[in-house]
Amino acid sequence: MNILFRRGAVTVDHYLGSFSRSSVDLKKPPPDLDEEFRREVARAIELSERRVAAAPKDAQAHYDLGTALGLRASYIASVEGRLLAGVNAARHSYDELERVMALDPSRRDAGLIVGTYRYLISTLSLPMRWMAYVAGFGGGKERGLHLVEQTAASTAENRTDAMFALVLLYNRERRYEDALRVLEELRRQYPRNRLVLLEAGATATRGERPAEAEGLLTTGLAMVARETRPLIPGERGLWHYKRGAARVRLKRYDEAAADLRLAIQSDSAGWVQGRAHLELGTIALQQGNKDGAQREARLAMAACETDHDPICLEQSKRLLK
Repeated sequence: MNILFRRGAVTVDHYLGSFSRSSVDLKKPPPDLDEEFRREVARAIELSERRVAAAPKDAQAHYDLGTALGLRASYIASVEGRLLAGVNAARHSYDELERVMALDPSRRDAGLIVGTYRYLISTLSLPMRWMAYVAGFGGGKERGLHLVEQTAASTAENRTDAMFALVLLYNRERRYEDALRVLEELRRQYPRNRLVLLEAGATATRGERPAEAEGLLTTGLAMVARETRPLIPGERGLWHYKRGAARVRLKRYDEAAADLRLAIQSDSAGWVQGRAHLELGTIALQQGNKDGAQREARLAMAACETDHDPICLEQSKRLLK
């Protein structure tokens, strides 16, 4: 989490794209954190394997092993950027946690990883789904979501993890009301977590509730101004882009443009700058400035292509047309 936080890869936006590439070019993690993770997860797997060998019908032993293996698989995909390798590494984790559910059906905690993998497999292209089935994974979007929902509704110690997972999955499914409901509960539990507020504002915008989004993001920006803890790289620009996007939908164009110009500052992430240019192009088009809209669309395309943002790239091409 420290590595992902330093990269700024801790928002829903980073995980809404399609799972179509075998790898993604990512900045290498700090060597000390990378070495610590590898050492500790290897030790966790070793201890868990020893326990499973000694007590093969112990659901907790299988759970510990499956969780450690799943953590390693997640690291391969999200930190190293080797997406398909992460899926391949996850198969053993999936098997172990399905074993937990077979040994003890009351173990809702095992449903988080099993459900997440089932959902993920359901989103793959048909050839990749068949490969996953042959490798031993089960699919089923609804079944996967249900398992994650059961974990989130339980008293399991990974309940919060399941709630954050649901925020992402509901956004992917465009179930924005459900995502906002989970985010509201997370806000009650973690009132100082400003990124939960950021996600609430972003989700409200996606759900066509721009007035609510604008209020949430304005409150969040006030929190950022008082914040003494570390920010993710380019975080202020991200907040201003999100509020600017909400204000565009409210047709408050002057205020929106002011936010979006702050979002295209040099310390903002490339995809944030690209999407901010896209929103500025939308404002120009709404105001009858076709030349300005084309200029902003080209700037958006350049930034989004460089930063591997296919959603923004497609929207920029549409604006340019």
